[in-house]
Amino acid sequence: MDKVNAHILIVDDDPDLLHTARIVLKPLFSSITTESNPQQLNYLIGHQPFDVVVLDMNYTIGATSGKEGLFWLKHIKQKKPDQQVVMITAYGDIKLAVAAMKAGATDFVVKPWENEKLQATVMSAFKHSSSKKELENLKTEQRSLKKFISSSENELIGNSIAMRETFRVIRKVASTDANVLVLGENGTGKELVAQAIHQRSGRSEEAFIKVDLGAIPESLFESELFGHKKGAFTDARENRQGRFELANNGTLFLDEIGNLSLPMQAKLLTVLQSREVVRVGENVPIPINCRVIAATNGNLHEMVSTKEFREDLLYRLNTVELVLPALRERMDDIPLLTQHFLNNYTQRYRKSTIELTDQALEHLSGYTWPGNVRELQHAVERAVIMAEGDQLDADDFLLNPKAVTPVHSLNLDDMEKAAIERAIQKNQGNISKAAKELGLGRTTIYRKLDKYGIKY
Repeated sequence: MDKVNAHILIVDDDPDLLHTARIVLKPLFSSITTESNPQQLNYLIGHQPFDVVVLDMNYTIGATSGKEGLFWLKHIKQKKPDQQVVMITAYGDIKLAVAAMKAGATDFVVKPWENEKLQATVMSAFKHSSSKKELENLKTEQRSLKKFISSSENELIGNSIAMRETFRVIRKVASTDANVLVLGENGTGKELVAQAIHQRSGRSEEAFIKVDLGAIPESLFESELFGHKKGAFTDARENRQGRFELANNGTLFLDEIGNLSLPMQAKLLTVLQSREVVRVGENVPIPINCRVIAATNGNLHEMVSTKEFREDLLYRLNTVELVLPALRERMDDIPLLTQHFLNNYTQRYRKSTIELTDQALEHLSGYTWPGNVRELQHAVERAVIMAEGDQLDADDFLLNPKAVTPVHSLNLDDMEKAAIERAIQKNQGNISKAAKELGLGRTTIYRKLDKYGIKY
């Protein structure tokens, strides 16, 4: 059996027992510390962490009551309530065992012990300790995530018709366990939508686990999502839970779902259908109960028609489909978003109050924002960092001049050109769809494209 990375402390007044216990436990655990004087416990547990403490019940010659051991057990649990302690004594008194367990002992071993019994008892205590630490780490992550989500900097902001509809869908779907597919361009806030759904759901106290599918190599897909058994492949040095297990009873957010290859899509579909995973290297199915929210900036429906995405997987994912609007489709929200980011970054960078000039706001409102809300956020952050006064003007924002359109011009040709450009961008370059939305015929729109020099 390979050693586990664990630190074990053995406290007993018998040097022969300490020597024997070290020999028995050394093949299993990476670090063993022995101590004959229980008075040293204060220093030892105060200066380094131990996964398991193995503690004798009696230290005075002739003592059999176990009171000393119980005293030190209570002392340890008072200082470190989560400490795993295995009690050990030469007398198999059931009342003593019960008293030790009531005082917080993990288990109880009678000496002279069987080596396998001591090994199994300490290993069990270690695994219990590891599980509690893993759970606490996960809870800490969740507390941090909730703080992150609830911070004003990471809110979904908007009062446009498009965003009011988005909020309505979030409210309706959050209380259900329905799988949700969030579609939208990069920078529109797909992850924020997933987090908002989770926080308003009955699973909000459980884990929210994000997986960036675009960053996982195909060779590691099963290991990352479904877990693996120690030794299943070269780098599998220990048993590992996959993301589905970590998200059990919570929410699993599968970002960039459109990047999955067809073989990976098939494996994911199998898990969604069976609601159980099998770790790599094992053959025992593990039931999973998590809500799945997927997101992509691609057009999955078109990918289905070109056989790049499985239709049955799409229908598993899009019980509810939510399409996030691009920022150019919700220009009414630019003043609100800009002020929101301005408030956040003046506070973060300890700047005095900074105001936006009318010219700056007009400049921002005349930009088509190919990077969407994320681009606006970064533009405001940079402007605040570089600001030298108490005002931000148009020149303080570095924007791509090719994406600026004179939307506030009252010239009819300028307004028509801006409307055509927005319609083409909204429909991702599809001229027929843009013409239909504008109420123009195909011949008319092509003539106007030539008139205004719009490239397509």
